[in-house]
Amino acid sequence: MEENIDGILKKPVQFLKGVGEARAKLFQKLGIFTVEDVLTHFPREYEDRRRLKKAAEMQDNDTCAFEGVVRSKVEVTKPRKDLSIYKLSIGDDTGIITAVWFNQHYIKNVFAPGERYVFYGRISKRFNRLEMQNPVYEKIEEGEMKDACRIVPIYPSTHQLSQNILRSVIGSAVKAVEGSLEEILPQWIRSRYKLSGVNYSLRNIHFPQSEEDFKKARFRLAFEELLLLQLGLLSIKRASEETKSGICFKTVDEMAAFMDNLPFQLTDAQRKVFAEIERDMEKPVVMNRLVQGDVGSGKTVVAVLALYKAVKSGFQGTLMVPTEILAEQHFSSISRLLEGSGIKTALLTGSRTGRQKDLLLEEISEGRIDIVIGTHALVQEKVKFKNLGLVVTDEQHRFGVRQRAALSRKGDSPDVLVMTATPIPRTLALILYGDLDISVIDQLPPGRKPVMTYAVDESMRDRVNGFVRKKVSEGRQVYIVCPLVEESDTVEAKSAMELADRIAGQDFKDLKVGLIHGKMKSRDKDEIMKSFVEGRISILVSTTVIEVGVDVPNATLMIIENAERFGLAQLHQLRGRVGRGEHQSYCILYNQGKTRISRERMKIMEKTGDGFLIAEKDLELRGPGEFFGTRQHGLPDLKIANLYKDLDILKMAQEAALELIKNDRFLKKEENAGLKKRIAEKFREKINGLSLN
Repeated sequence: MEENIDGILKKPVQFLKGVGEARAKLFQKLGIFTVEDVLTHFPREYEDRRRLKKAAEMQDNDTCAFEGVVRSKVEVTKPRKDLSIYKLSIGDDTGIITAVWFNQHYIKNVFAPGERYVFYGRISKRFNRLEMQNPVYEKIEEGEMKDACRIVPIYPSTHQLSQNILRSVIGSAVKAVEGSLEEILPQWIRSRYKLSGVNYSLRNIHFPQSEEDFKKARFRLAFEELLLLQLGLLSIKRASEETKSGICFKTVDEMAAFMDNLPFQLTDAQRKVFAEIERDMEKPVVMNRLVQGDVGSGKTVVAVLALYKAVKSGFQGTLMVPTEILAEQHFSSISRLLEGSGIKTALLTGSRTGRQKDLLLEEISEGRIDIVIGTHALVQEKVKFKNLGLVVTDEQHRFGVRQRAALSRKGDSPDVLVMTATPIPRTLALILYGDLDISVIDQLPPGRKPVMTYAVDESMRDRVNGFVRKKVSEGRQVYIVCPLVEESDTVEAKSAMELADRIAGQDFKDLKVGLIHGKMKSRDKDEIMKSFVEGRISILVSTTVIEVGVDVPNATLMIIENAERFGLAQLHQLRGRVGRGEHQSYCILYNQGKTRISRERMKIMEKTGDGFLIAEKDLELRGPGEFFGTRQHGLPDLKIANLYKDLDILKMAQEAALELIKNDRFLKKEENAGLKKRIAEKFREKINGLSLN
């Protein structure tokens, strides 16, 4: 039976009744190619159409079902050229209501007086009459009603795939596998966590008979999904630890003196995180550690301490950053910190060419350069190290998993340190970086002034422009950030190009305005950024390319257009570009959003500068999918679990995963065979050579 069910699950979607070639293409737009994809296309919400109400019981704003008899023909009115309104009187023994549809021309041929239907929709009271606008309906005939008087699933859909079609095809898929799905969870897990069976769960996630059935089904499926994710990540981490013996770095006697002689005092948080890194480096296994720290918390200094330790232990180190200008800035600041230590640093970026580059590559390969700071140019095949011991990547989400791995392969199992200034709630970080140990620098250096933040609307434009002019006259510089590069017909947001033209040509034509965006060539971007860093540009109009890293202490004003189009974490990152010098800094958010959530988000930005609190709120308001796409991390998509709402389930799944791995490291027991097989399928790309065998 197992082979048979596997065969059915892998069949193309056309295997199901009602799906031909044309419809299959519509399903493919939703990422649905096989019967298994159909079964895991879960509802986004449900309508409880069991709540039948009589006409006399209905109130304004009720959402309910109504069983009635058609009392009239469909009446059509056309108040304007592009609007047709279709009205139908329906009644029961307590009164009459009016069903109303807009521009649904087929409606006039559907109903005939005397027929009995169930309608479902929202009630509104207009001129003392009850109306149900755009209701769904089902004729009452002999046999079972498909969608009336029950809990009805509503699926993510696409144009031309109606809910009825989706429900019908998913119903066929559920019937095709009914009672035959393999149970992959061991009995002890199902018993301990009171999990329902897989066949029951699949039927009731799509077509629940009651709210209780739905809750049980969702709990089981979310638990399984999170358990597989945790097991996959733990397997990668353990396999990496156990198959590769790492470098055992020595205790460096000069370390304490080096730390004491830094031109500033380390915070307690920096000392704590470096102690964690040092412990890892002295173990004979490969370090894989993520350092999270808010903008300005001093992650780079912690990386320098780790690089210092690596070099003083006889190894080379490297630091990879996303942009040339950031690489140059890091090279400059790190060289200053290492002055007099006898450590030789070098800068390697894409713009280095010819003889100069060849000489540098030769020095690196012969071990005459101790620390190489650079961009993704570091992963090129020509770059060879003599004895690479530590790899550091900054703003690591800008690099793919493969780039990080490619850099690591340039040494013999070097330790890996990854850094991010994107604050990620710890629970989410445990999922996204389950293959890494996590350190958090949760303290800012003393003396940093909070950035004063204000959310405004268009009515404040003249006043804000006056403030810009005042700051520039005081010798300060200004960022203006836009969400789009060029004008768009579909999105009403200011484009950077359109705005730069207006600012340069009208608002501030007597000031030096520069423009930087993602579609420019790297060389042009770097040139503009360099001019801004050196103070030759007063106002920099930019897209989010400036989100990461470059330090301009003289820039004290950040203006963000269409702030409602950015995530909170991203707004916080952008705000972090100012507030880096001695002068008071400001962030002004132009909010065009009219929704309650939009207002809430702006209030959060005005009230707090705590990146981790902001990240929690971002996750709460927007959900994990938008907050931080998992696709770029090489992780399987979550189809039913929600990392914010299901934290309790996540903790249970993590507990179960740790116990499973502890008792059966390679999942060789017969009861774990299904889990092992599913993990191999889900993590095929990320495991990439690592084995559970």
